[in-house]
Amino acid sequence: MGAPLSPDAGAARAAATAVAAPALAGPGLFIAAATALRDALGTLRPELAVREAPPPSRVAPYALALAASLAGDDDDLAAGRLVLLFDPAGHNAWEGTARLVCYARAAVEPEVAADPMLPEVAWSWLVEAMAAHGAGARALGGTVTTTTSRRFGVLAPDGDSFDVEVRCSWSPNWAETASPSRPGGEGGTPWSAEETAAHLHAFADLLAAMAGLPPRIAGVVPLPGRHF
Repeated sequence: MGAPLSPDAGAARAAATAVAAPALAGPGLFIAAATALRDALGTLRPELAVREAPPPSRVAPYALALAASLAGDDDDLAAGRLVLLFDPAGHNAWEGTARLVCYARAAVEPEVAADPMLPEVAWSWLVEAMAAHGAGARALGGTVTTTTSRRFGVLAPDGDSFDVEVRCSWSPNWAETASPSRPGGEGGTPWSAEETAAHLHAFADLLAAMAGLPPRIAGVVPLPGRHF
């Protein structure tokens, strides 16, 4: 494992990301939400390395993608992506104009991978993290997949690998209940950057639980057997 990060590392990381980040364009609500996510990078737990990644270009007119990883001694213990999609015209399947797409993967111990309850437990990490941070959402759905990879030949000395993957998406409530252009007047409630950032914090805690880090919030039990 590399040198531990200082408490100020998160803020430094966010500042560096902001300098390199491309200018945002699009509707006011998308720009406000994307800016809130960028600004929240400095408040994430310091073990988590996050960078902006190229967003998908054909899924929605406007998008922001973040790639994250939690590194261990030899490799990433957990890695994932969180993508904000925005379409002013809305989508019936989204039940609104915005969608968050989440992918998270982590290596697990053989005995954990063999537990038939692992998919349910991994899904509960996401649901509990969202609830704990107040990340209101609709149309939440996804899959949990466990995989076993057996290595042969010259790769055999590396041993088998076991992974759990969470693929999911949901529609954030803030996209339909608040707008930065409507500060509490008719048809809207005050828009909150914190409400938007709550979804990023829930994603970060999902990765942390999958990597076995001690939780920062009550009610989320991390995967056993992995320590920093």
